[in-house]
Order: sequence, then structure tokens, then C-alpha cells
Amino acid sequence: MEELYSKSIEEIFTTLKTSKHGLSNKVASQNLKKYGYNELVEKEKKSKARVFLEQFQDLLVILLIISALISTFIGEIESMIVIFFVIVLNAILGTYQHFKAEKSITSLKTLSSPYVTVIRENKEFNIPAREVVVGDIVIIKAGDMISADGRIFEDYDLEVNESSLTGESQGITKTSKTLTEKKLILANQSNMVFSGTSCIKGRGKYVVTKTGMNTEIGRIAKMISEAKVKKTPLQNSLDSFSRILAIGIILVCIVVFILSIYRHISILDSLMFAVSLAVAAIPEALSTIVVIVLAIGTERMASNNAIIKELKAVEGLGCVTVICTDKTGTLTQNKMAVRDAKYYGNKDFFLECLILSSNNTTPTENAILDFALLNNREKIVGEKLKELSFTSNRKMMSILYRKNNQTTMYSKGASEALLPRIKYIKTSSGFRLIENEDLDKINHDINIMTNQGLRVITFAYKEMGLQSDIKFIDETNLIFVGLVSLVDPLRPESRMAVYDCFKAGIKPVMLTGDHKNTAMYIAKETGIFREKDMIVSGEELDQMSDDKLYQDIDKISVYSRLTPAHKIRIVETWQKKGAIVAMTGDGINDAPALKQADIGIAMGKSGTEVAKEASAMILTDDNFSTIIKAVANGRNVYQNIQNAIRFLLSGNFAGILIVLFVFLFDLPLPFVAVHLLFINLLTDSLPAIAIGMEDGNDKDLLKRPPRKANENFINKKLLLKIAIEGLIITIFVILSYLTGLKTSNDVARTMTFATLCLARLFHSFNCVRARSFLVTGFKNTYLVLTFLICMILINAVLFIPELQKIFVVSKLTHDQLITVYGYSLMPTIILQMHAVLKYQN
Repeated sequence: MEELYSKSIEEIFTTLKTSKHGLSNKVASQNLKKYGYNELVEKEKKSKARVFLEQFQDLLVILLIISALISTFIGEIESMIVIFFVIVLNAILGTYQHFKAEKSITSLKTLSSPYVTVIRENKEFNIPAREVVVGDIVIIKAGDMISADGRIFEDYDLEVNESSLTGESQGITKTSKTLTEKKLILANQSNMVFSGTSCIKGRGKYVVTKTGMNTEIGRIAKMISEAKVKKTPLQNSLDSFSRILAIGIILVCIVVFILSIYRHISILDSLMFAVSLAVAAIPEALSTIVVIVLAIGTERMASNNAIIKELKAVEGLGCVTVICTDKTGTLTQNKMAVRDAKYYGNKDFFLECLILSSNNTTPTENAILDFALLNNREKIVGEKLKELSFTSNRKMMSILYRKNNQTTMYSKGASEALLPRIKYIKTSSGFRLIENEDLDKINHDINIMTNQGLRVITFAYKEMGLQSDIKFIDETNLIFVGLVSLVDPLRPESRMAVYDCFKAGIKPVMLTGDHKNTAMYIAKETGIFREKDMIVSGEELDQMSDDKLYQDIDKISVYSRLTPAHKIRIVETWQKKGAIVAMTGDGINDAPALKQADIGIAMGKSGTEVAKEASAMILTDDNFSTIIKAVANGRNVYQNIQNAIRFLLSGNFAGILIVLFVFLFDLPLPFVAVHLLFINLLTDSLPAIAIGMEDGNDKDLLKRPPRKANENFINKKLLLKIAIEGLIITIFVILSYLTGLKTSNDVARTMTFATLCLARLFHSFNCVRARSFLVTGFKNTYLVLTFLICMILINAVLFIPELQKIFVVSKLTHDQLITVYGYSLMPTIILQMHAVLKYQN
């Protein structure tokens, strides 16, 4: 039953085996069995236990579990406890994030009204909305929610708000007439009503044509459930890195274990050595640190009016290459304002007409009144006698006022409604008959304004003598006074935000339900539409093949009159071209595309709950410029995570090299497992988190182009830094180890542990930014505080006897302590001197 709007109501009644008297109870029961309940169906969700267990599928996690089990077998119970604590904590965080995101269809269910008035067997019944069936006759009035899709066959000044489905903020006038056009978009199907919308004016009846998942809102629910949740580049890169690292560690540990056996080391000692190597190599707290740094990013974004629902969105924003944005309320202020006014005759009288023809009931009325009161110098006094209200059919209104015992009717409305009623035109000395030249000039002005996407209201008046009442018949032979154009004005910051967008290498694209002219005007005003760009309507998009859209999409900067399917198609096409797409939206119709996009961004003020829950980020101020700030923050978060991982891996690499060194030269083990866990979980984790709290410079961050989606997070440049820094740390830790070995194996282990701890702690200042802190100073107070806390912890382990026993360390002499501090400080001195010389060059 497609294109029901083009079929007569008799045809529809016949097809559905119903009539204006409604279904019989028997047929209604049969239809309920045939079509099912009028409700949305959710896909079966994973259980919490399954999601929790899925968190352990990562190769690094599996390797840690194996290490923990081996630690238990060889008696290292403390190591096993700490390892299991870390991986269980990561699993809990992952499970929480998963279930936080899956709520969209639940909100769609709340959009149906709980009870509906239907006609069955020629009688009215109130029934639950879920029991409405195809063929039912539903009665609606102002204030009712529409519970199912249907075709109208009776209408009395009926108006429906379909903004949640179509994006159109204005109410849609409905009719029962058959429409002859073919392939009409949803917004133009004026004889149909749709589930999830609301009746805002008048009353009517419709026959139900679709229920449940077959309705338009049901199609949206299906699109939401089918939209693929994409991993961000960081997730993909970390997954890839984890696999490579895990495989590398496994191979090295197997080789070391086999060589240990070959060298006649006992199986237990060989296992212990391999586990030590694995623990040294695996950054146990990596996942936790990434989550914490992302969470810090969300807190900063929240202070800038961006609420992050999914942690992945924080980093994902940093590599966005396309932003598909709505117009109303995002780029504009979502309020009407007078942009221009043209009057004939006396200006004061024109302003008087504006004031006395307004009833202050709509945003348009308020905008006109505000403009008139701002420009009017004299107080206008009059008695309101009668009003002929505005309706969508009349497209005009008139108000009768008494002033100085004389009455005047002030009229205003759309030009097509008012101009045919004009006979005279106002002049500075009175009025005269309007001529064709006058009408040509007026229509010329109107055309210029409408072509700019402006809404035009015309004004006229008529002297009524002593008449104290008016009727529709009186609205003739009017005297034309002037006109005003109205626009939803741009937000002051929109132009700069769009400029920053282009500067940051991001293409902004406007997706709107508005008409072409309005969309084009705003796109040009903001700078989104540039020379040689294209604008495409929903109807034109339907005619484009997928290949043609793929070919032209780079040149299309504005889309108008779109449906939910159009928006998903646009997002998917960009993604096929390798773009990372952010999508803004506020209506139900935006939800599927919000979920399909790499980063879905919902409006906090005007957005529906469905849109908010399908998105990864919510703007509390509905402002496009907030997205650009979020992009800068996302790039900063990515940079901070990269710096934190550089810090972690360079230290871990040093640990691996030290273990391999003693193995190659058949020396005693430089660590016990608890030493490595202390380093990895405390003196590594806390500084890494502090590095993740570094503030970036928005201007500098936005000057960089977005990184490519397939760019490796751990790139060659970063690997080289990690290798060099790890090698420098290794050299001085080994020197400390060899110094301690002259005394005893226990002292050597203690000096190695202390030197590596302190060297990595000092190294945190090398990783916080590219330039030397000797040049920039200590701006990261969190890192300074963390440094002091970790210094206290390390020295407590070295000096407090009870802690010495727990962490298996020996008491060091004064000279040994000086050696430890000297060697641990040397890598940072070398790296800082290099950074200073590089900055000077």
C-alpha cells in the first residue's frame, strides 16, 4: 500500500476492508493477530554476563591472565592478585560503557499515546494505543499524540506538528483531499498522519494504514537497530597495537624460556624469568589510563557545554573530517527577527500598523512587535474591538481598533493573500490608487527577499468610520502600507566557527528540512557554501545513483528537504570515501544517522530523547561553535594519550632491555615481579594520568589537519622516540645494577628497582609536551603534584623497614642512594638538553 496519499479514501476503505463506521470487534481481533500489537520491537540484547566476559577477549588481557596463573603456580600470589585486580577493573569499565549506550528504541516507545479514541461498530471506544490495528478509525483533536500512521478522511482546521519526523518546526496543515503528485516526501504528504507526531490544532479522523514496526517511526527504530556502531581510529589502532605487542611478547617469552631450559636453568626458574619478562613488557594499566584520560576529556568538554555519553567520542572528535550539521538552532538562534522593512508614506504610521496588527502570540508576532517598539518614538493608544484570526488557509489576519472615536482595521499576512485585496497605496500626504508599477516594485522587493530565504509579511489598513465590528467581507479595498522580512538570525559565533572548521581541515555540510532558498541563504552567510559548491534537495538526491553521489559528494555542501533515509545515505557515502563523520541532529528523524555517524551529536535544548540517546555527544547550548571547541579538545586528548603511551612504553621497553641484558650475560634477575607491578601500577600510572590532563592550545590544535582514519596510533616517529628514550634509561639503570652487584644480588635488585622507578618518574616531564620544560616552565600542576606523591611512595619503600619486606628491597647506603639518584636523573638531563637545542635551532 504505497503512496496512499494519492489514492481516494474509498479505495483505501475497500483495500483495508473497513469504513467510516469502523471495524467490527471480530475483524479488529483478526487484524491484531495478523499485524501484531502497535508497538516497537527491540532486538535481543546481550546479557551483562556475556558483555563482561567479552572484555577478556583481548590478547594482552589473555596474556596477563596466563601470567597471573603462572605466578600462582610458582608462588607469586601478590603478583597474581594485582594482575587480576587490573583486568577485572578494566572489564567492569567496559561493561558499564556498553550498557550505557543502548537506549534509543526505549525512548521511541514513549512517543505513543497510552490511550486512543477509535470508532468500532459505529461506536466510540477508548483503547490502549498498542491495541490499535490496521483499518481502525481514529478520532484526533488538539493535544493528542498520533498513535499510528493513517490517511485523513475528515479534517476541521487540522494542524499537526511533525518536527520530530521531518525537522520542520512549523505546524503542518492537514487535509482530507486526495493528492495527485507522485513520490512525495514525508513533509509534503498533507493528507497523512504519522505515529509519534502530535495534533496541535483542530480535529479530524483518520483510517489506520500502518502500525508498530511498519510505521514511519518503526522504520526509524529499525534503522537505529541496524546502524553499525563504528570503532574510532584510536580503538582500531590500540586493538592492532595490542595484538602486535601480545604476539611479540609471547614469541620473546617462548624463545627466552626455551633458551633458559637449553642453558640448564630449572623449569621453575625459567618460567619465573619468562613471567618477569612478560610483566615487564605488558603495560598492565594501559587500558585503564586511556579510559581515565578520556574521562578527564569528557569533564573538560562538559564545562564547555558538550556532554559526552560515550568515551570513544572524546578522541574520535579529534580526527573528524566532515561535520554534517543542522541549520535551525545550531547555526542560527532559533528565533525570528526582522531583517529589513520597506514602507510607503509615513514611517511612524507604518510602525503603528506593525504594532496594532500584532497579537503577540507567536515568535513571528513577537519579532515584528519588538522591531516596531524599538523604532517607534510615540506611545500608541487605542482600544481593541475585534480580531479576525490568522489561519493556515487564510494566511492573513485583521484587528479593529478605536482611536479618537474613529475605527481602523489593521491587516497583515502573506503577500499572496494580502496583495489581491489591495486597492490603494499609502503616501506621505494620504493615499492613492495603486498602479501596476507599484505592484511590480512590491513584487520585485518580495522576490529578492524570498530568494534570500527570508519570510515576508505585508501590511495594510482600512478606515472603518464608526464601525465597531468587522467580518471577512470587510477585508477588501485595503490601503497598502509596507512589508517586513524576517529571518532566524545567525548565531554571532557561527561564521568564525565555520572558518575554524575549514582551517582545521574539516568540511562542514548543512543537512536541513528547510526549503532550498532558506538553506542557501544561511549556508552563504556562514561560509559553508563556497564558489562551485552544489546544493541538492531530497527529491534530487532520490534521482542520484550511488555512484553519482559518491562522485559529487565532495562538492555538495548543502542538502534540503531531507528524510531519515537520505541522511543515512549521505553519512554512509562519506564513510565509504574514508571520512570520519560527525552528525548533528535533534529530531527522531535524525536518530538513525546520529547512530550511523562516527560521532553522533544531539541538541540538548531542542533535541528529542531519542536523538540524545542515539548520539555519543550532547550540546547543552545547541551551538555549532561548541562542536569546534570539542574537536580541539578531542585532538588534545589524542595528543595526551599518545604522550602518556610514549611515557609508559619507553619505560617498559627499558624494563625489557634490562631483563634481556642480564639473561644474555647470565646475571641474576634484576627484579622480582612485585617490583615491576609497583612500577607499572603506581609510579607509571599516576604520572601517565597527569600527562593526560595537560591543557592544549585550541588555536595551535586547530591549525593541524585531521589525522587520517587509517593512521597508526603508534607511528614510526613515536616508536623511534620510545626506543631511543627506553635505551637511554636502560643504560643508566644497568650501570646502577652493576654497581649494586659489587655488593650483593639483593642490593643490585634494589638499586635497579629504585633507579628504574625514579628514572621513569623524572622521564614524565620529557613526555608532557614537545618543547623542553626548561623553556615553557611547569604548567601542568597535576604532574608536579603526582611527581611529589610518587617520590614520597618510592622513598617510603626504600626507607621504611616494613615496606622493605613487602616489596623485597634491601637497605641502601648513603653512597648507593646518591648513585641511584644520579643515574636516574641522567636520562632526563640528556633529553631536556636535546629538546632545548632543537627548540633553539
